[in-house]
Amino acid sequence: MKVKILAASAAVALLAHQYMIWFYAPVAQSGPVQKIFYMHLPCSWWALASFFVVFLASLLYLFRRDPAYDRMAGAAAELGVLFATLSLITGSIWARAEWGHWWIWDPKLTTSLIMWYVYAGYLVLRSTPMGRERKALVCAVLGIVAFLDVPLVFFAAKLWGSAHPDGVARESSGMAPRMWHTIFTGLAAFGLVWGAMLLTRAGQLARLARLEAMLIWDEEA
Repeated sequence: MKVKILAASAAVALLAHQYMIWFYAPVAQSGPVQKIFYMHLPCSWWALASFFVVFLASLLYLFRRDPAYDRMAGAAAELGVLFATLSLITGSIWARAEWGHWWIWDPKLTTSLIMWYVYAGYLVLRSTPMGRERKALVCAVLGIVAFLDVPLVFFAAKLWGSAHPDGVARESSGMAPRMWHTIFTGLAAFGLVWGAMLLTRAGQLARLARLEAMLIWDEEA
């Protein structure tokens, strides 16, 4: 029921977001291609939120050894890699139009790419054949260690300078209020999508775990 409510709300919010992108937010100096920013930013922020959930769930698993936390970490990691991939793709398209290059090796982009590889590796680890409890333990440790890169991604522009806009420099951005309204609507819309997908995937993993337990019980009986 929660997933259905979230999914319905997400559909409405996404439609509203698209309307605001194309008919409400003003066209920036760089032209219509700037509008991809309204999808790039929510993907980036919800990717970071996903990795924070991986970190938190991994920590809880180490303390309580409850498989539900391991499944939540796995579901969040899958979403994080998905949203990070979308963020890298939309960012590359935007960079090509703004900077004339698909990619530049500046601190913000480099730490983002490293983060993507680390969590992609985390997903590969989760798919390897290994004892369930041992794999959950190893993944929990990696889920905590991997999070060290996330603050570096968020603060990279402040720490080392970057051609990429600073994610927290709201006052000096010079953006019109309608742009900010569109950004916040996008964050809310993508957040609803993220919540619906996270609950759905966690539920799927729980059902898969029950099925595997039943199969093991049948083989032993």
